[in-house]
Amino acid sequence: MVNLKAEIERFSTNGEKTGWSYVFIPQDIADQIKPNSRIGFRVRGLIDQVAVKGMSVMPVKDEGFILPLNKPLRKALRKEEGAVINLNLEFDVDFKIEMPDDLEICLADEESLLEQFLSMPKSHQNYFINWLNTAKTEPTRTKRLVMIVNAMYHKQDFGAMIRANKS
Repeated sequence: MVNLKAEIERFSTNGEKTGWSYVFIPQDIADQIKPNSRIGFRVRGLIDQVAVKGMSVMPVKDEGFILPLNKPLRKALRKEEGAVINLNLEFDVDFKIEMPDDLEICLADEESLLEQFLSMPKSHQNYFINWLNTAKTEPTRTKRLVMIVNAMYHKQDFGAMIRANKS
């Protein structure tokens, strides 16, 4: 477990990350969590006294990594930009996002659809699964299931599916 004190920062302008709150993790500290990693990975542990798991650490060019802090977490911490937090983190070896049963059933109707989904990198599969799981109503979830099935039929990644369905 790595201990680190870091200040919460916010991207003022940085493309799709504009407005994100995050803490910076220097490369040498990241190497203690997951040695020689140059791609994103998941961590678990404590931020101040709040337990976290499955949080994504993302690379920032050759400088190190950032750990985005979403609004519910910042609210639990009662801290915003400029506040210093204490991080106790380790590599989350147990992190897995399971495919929902309804998605698996829909994709299994035609073997090539499930194969297409499973051929995608795990991180891309997670985009679809997380998006499906955030549906608040059954009609929305059903609409999203249909969109995912169509995306697999057309061999689209998540971004292509979203762009194709914008009307």
